[in-house]
This record gives sequence, structure tokens and C-alpha cells, in this order.
Amino acid sequence: MDPKTSHADRVLEATRSASAAARSQIAASWHRSVQKHGLDPNNRRAPDKIEHAALRERLEVYEKFMMVAAPRLDALYSLVGQSGCAVLMTDTEGVILDQRMSDADTPAFENWGLSAGANWSEEREGTNGIGTCLTERRRVIIHQDEHFHARNTGMSCIDAPIFDENGQIVAALDVSSARADQTEAFNRLIGAQVAQTARAIEEANFRAAFSAARIIVAESSEADSATLLAVDSHDLVIGATREARRAFGLAGTGPLAARPAADILGQEDGPTGFQRAERAAVVRALARADGNVSQAARQLGVGRATLYRRMKRLGLHET
Repeated sequence: MDPKTSHADRVLEATRSASAAARSQIAASWHRSVQKHGLDPNNRRAPDKIEHAALRERLEVYEKFMMVAAPRLDALYSLVGQSGCAVLMTDTEGVILDQRMSDADTPAFENWGLSAGANWSEEREGTNGIGTCLTERRRVIIHQDEHFHARNTGMSCIDAPIFDENGQIVAALDVSSARADQTEAFNRLIGAQVAQTARAIEEANFRAAFSAARIIVAESSEADSATLLAVDSHDLVIGATREARRAFGLAGTGPLAARPAADILGQEDGPTGFQRAERAAVVRALARADGNVSQAARQLGVGRATLYRRMKRLGLHET
């Protein structure tokens, strides 16, 4: 292709090719941006921004979730902030609810429209990390000229979706960089950390939602997703993360009808056996607590005496 061809021309040419949209996820998103949302890649208008009162209302809805997420966002920012990156959290509509960025970088990011209240849905901004992550419900890296709008081609966006305790998408976690020398290899490194942070937030939110239940960490082939089951005192599964729902064939979204854990996990001594999964969860908690039963019990959300009884039943000893 002619190197003098503009970004907008390249985008529009790709959207006219059905085969390109079928082969490339980026081209498919460009195609949606033009054909479904009626956007123009040459549009230089800044992202829409909701009023402060509307932002406050959204923050009130997300208050408990943001309390759980905040320390994990702080930890992520401590890793990427010094490299000129911003950490952002949005709601399901792509509206930025919270942000972490250095004072020195704030003017640049605000100039890009990356600030609280800005709407980065794919419907409004075309292909971008936040909007495309929410639309496709998957991890994405949108690097520079993969963005739809020509005005956004100077930045890289690395995103991961976060699902709530009912298996529904609740937020997008974004790390954005406006550095011209940002490489795709560096994006992938950040992407791994973003995925890990999203999983940590999802796990913490699930545990908070089922604070009275014991949590079983089940095995899964999907390393970037939390595979947790919430089990009540009657050994009934009353909650499951999105990945656990997929792994065990449960309803994809919504509250679960209580079912015996043995029916879901199986009593057989296999890789998904109930006793094996429970034993593994207890062993991990004890290891994290350096053998301190009281601390391990707090991690599992049960009483110390309950954990001792469970350890005895599972053939575990305090040592």
C-alpha cells in the first residue's frame, strides 16, 4: 500500500473488504465502526463527556466494586505509572469512572480525552482498547494505528474485561500510553499484568459478594480467569464466576439455583473431584498463611474451628 495513504483511507479501504473483516479482528471492529455506528475515521472531535452529576450517580452504583478494585488499581499503577502509562477503570458503557496517572502526564492524557467521565465506547469512538474490549468481551491490545479515529493513532491501549459475581461484564480495565516509542512487545508485557489485575479484582469482588460462603478454587485451562465456586454450609453451590460457569456447564449469567457441590464437581477422585478441589483450596490457604490456621481460615471465609474440622476430614494436619 502507498505509504502516503492516510490512516482514514486505509481504514475505509479495509471496511470495504468483507474478506479483510473476516480475517482480522481489527478490520472487523473498523467495519462495525463504519457500517454499524456510522463513524468517520477523520473525525477530530474529542470524546463525549458526561456531566459531573451523572458521573457521581454512576460512581454510587459502583461504590462497593470500586472499593474492592482500588488497591489492585494502585498496585497496577505502581508497576506501569513510571513508564508514562495511565490506569483507567470504566463501566459497562465505556465511561471512565476512575483514573491513575502522574501529574506530569495528566495534561497529555486529558488532551487525548482520557479522563473521568469520558465515553470511550466503540459506538462513540470506534476501535479503541476500552470500547472494543467491552464489545468483544475479551482482552485486547489496540496499538497506535489500529485505532479507528486518526486522532487516536498516537496511543496504545491495553485492556481486559472484568466480570461480576453473576457472570456479567461489569467493567473494563485499561492501561493507556501516549508514548510514540511504545513497542508491541512492551504492550504484551503490560497486557499480562492487566489480565492478572483484572483477575484479582474479579476474585476479590466474588469473595466479597459471597463473604458468608466458603470459596473453592477449581482447576481450569484458562489461566487469566478466576475459577471460583461459592459453597454454603450445606455444601450447596450458590455462586460461580464466569469461568467456573463455563467449566462446569452452569448458567452463563444471573444468580444460580443452589445445587449440591457433589453434583457439580463430582465425588470421584479426578481432576475436578469435590474433595480434591476442596483439599487444594485448603492447602493453598495454609501455604499462603505459612501454616497459620487462623489466618488461613480468614482467607477462606470460615471460622477457625470449622477449618480444623475440615482439615481433619480431608486428612490434613496443622503441621
